[in-house]
Amino acid sequence: MESNHLMDLGGGVGWIGTLFIGALAGIIADKVMKSNHGLLMNIVIGIVGSYIGAFLANALGIQLGEIFSGWFWGNLIVAAIGAVVLIWALRLVRGR
Repeated sequence: MESNHLMDLGGGVGWIGTLFIGALAGIIADKVMKSNHGLLMNIVIGIVGSYIGAFLANALGIQLGEIFSGWFWGNLIVAAIGAVVLIWALRLVRGR
């Protein structure tokens, strides 16, 4: 079965799972980009980053659900990459 949905990376995680993965992805992106955001901002960055990462993965035709068994690792990787892209784009806009 082929994926046609933006966030179809291996299963729905619900809102608690979204917050958990968003927080982890935001923390990972925070450490990778050496920025200093609080926990709440990391959650927001991770959740927004998950949409950016899912858009990029779908645009590139990457099916992480086929690579990883289960939803956690695929969603976390996509969200973390998207969060890094988001922090990078924000730095470009702010001129930092």
